[in-house]
Amino acid sequence: MKPLIVLLSSFTISLFVIKVITKEFNFILSARIAMALMLIFTAIGHFAFTKGMSMMIPSFIPFKKSVVILTGIIEILLALGFLIPGFKEISGWAFIIFLLLVLPANIYASMNNVNFQTATLDGKGLSYLWFRIPLQMFFILWTYLSTVKNSL
Repeated sequence: MKPLIVLLSSFTISLFVIKVITKEFNFILSARIAMALMLIFTAIGHFAFTKGMSMMIPSFIPFKKSVVILTGIIEILLALGFLIPGFKEISGWAFIIFLLLVLPANIYASMNNVNFQTATLDGKGLSYLWFRIPLQMFFILWTYLSTVKNSL
């Protein structure tokens, strides 16, 4: 829920800041700025909640802590890519693929009641997926419309 709040609030703020500066609304740029800020926000979680996020990864995957740190770094790089016009399309496709690749970790975490913030097994469980899966689909659509579609 927090990433969605960051995305929508930063979109609204950037939309009006750009309007004040340029005298025009720029929905696409505001959408990319918002996605970049949301990714920075979620990347911080990878460093602040490394232990809990490591618990979201199935046991057969080695180097869990390194995977969590690496995905945080990837999120930061994608955020930067959204802001650089020459990289927005490749960053958009990369983020869409990234979201599809991390979905199994979210499913695993919900099935095992992982609470990544407290690194305990008292999370919301399967009910979490009723929000998380549509949220990831929303992020995919948002990314496609603000980076890929506008590059075609």
